[in-house]
Amino acid sequence: MGRLIGLLAVFVLIEFYCFQAVRQVTKNKLLRWGYVIVSALGIAYIIYGFSQFDRNHGTNHQSLVAGALVVLFYLPKAIITLLLILEDVVRIIRGIVNYAKGTKVQRNEKESFVPSRRKFVSHIAFGIASIPFISVLHGITIGRYKFEVRKHIIEFEDLPEAFDGFKFTQISDIHSGSFDNEEKIRYAVDLINAQESEALLFTGDIVNSISDEMIPWYDVFSRIRKYKYGKFSILGNHDYGDYAHWDTQEARDKNFEEICDISPKIGFKLLRNEHVWFEKDGQRIAVVGVENWGVRGHFQKLGDLDKSTEGITAKDFKILMSHDPSHWEAKVLEHPKNFQLTLSGHTHGSQFGIEIPGFIKWSPIQYVYKQWAGLYEKVGKYIYVNRGFGYHAYQGRTGIWPEITVIELKRKK
Repeated sequence: MGRLIGLLAVFVLIEFYCFQAVRQVTKNKLLRWGYVIVSALGIAYIIYGFSQFDRNHGTNHQSLVAGALVVLFYLPKAIITLLLILEDVVRIIRGIVNYAKGTKVQRNEKESFVPSRRKFVSHIAFGIASIPFISVLHGITIGRYKFEVRKHIIEFEDLPEAFDGFKFTQISDIHSGSFDNEEKIRYAVDLINAQESEALLFTGDIVNSISDEMIPWYDVFSRIRKYKYGKFSILGNHDYGDYAHWDTQEARDKNFEEICDISPKIGFKLLRNEHVWFEKDGQRIAVVGVENWGVRGHFQKLGDLDKSTEGITAKDFKILMSHDPSHWEAKVLEHPKNFQLTLSGHTHGSQFGIEIPGFIKWSPIQYVYKQWAGLYEKVGKYIYVNRGFGYHAYQGRTGIWPEITVIELKRKK
């Protein structure tokens, strides 16, 4: 209850400051009332959308839209509020200074203790706030389906010669329960099929929570072509049904079994703490798939590196599929079986950030995960964190686009 009151107080503060800014920027009553009406409608839908969320049925369209509206409206409004609060602090300081001067020299009695708010500050606040507003609006309308193919070449000294130049495609975090545009998803599947790869590896989170979320999308994902070495998948944290309410353990178990059955229905082999061999010209590499393992307390720790590598030696070349990148530093790097390359997802790059190659790469998720998007190396071992195919919670992607990854393995000369 205390948190709810605190959150309500923050929203009231934001609305108060933003309306003050609107009053300063325009004297037009029609525009002022327009702002009030739009804000009221936005708040009404946010309340309605979140009220429609039912943990028995997982994330729905209304709750996703409500979450998107919170980001769209209240991120810019929070910026306006912060700037005006900072101005208020300056105004109070100026008032104190003026008062102090007034005790020493003749004081202008017409001047109030706190100087009036400066109109240009409100103009600046709206100008700055328009940047995230436009960016988030783009992320909601276009960015969430702005699929991007990223290609990387990674070199290894111990890569078998037969696999020099071996290419595979990685996708991650489909979150089928969030989709609402079949044409865009079909386009993305066509992009996957267009890549000249010999295998396809999916690193978890096929749904948001409920197996039925995949029903409308079976036909679309069944269109993914066959690969020479096959298509393989693992489970992500959302694939265990932990984010839904279950009346009985039997219902929860049934949902989990149905989620595990999704992979073979669309032509993937699900790896659950096990491995497969890719063989070529008498040489081979292992693809190891573990269940979800995350450092943070509420995430499952079911990934078993020892079990999944039975029959594999430290000298064998391995590609490890592990959904949560925190597994890498916590367990994988120092494991005696020597995992040369790890593939993860999970973070989505927060679906919000700035990426300009060679200049900046930032997202709030980097304060939670050290490895959050792209390629990382330590002691000659690599992890690639896919930015995710779908989206969840926030119905958009701002600056961090949905990703299809193509990795080429090369032997160091």
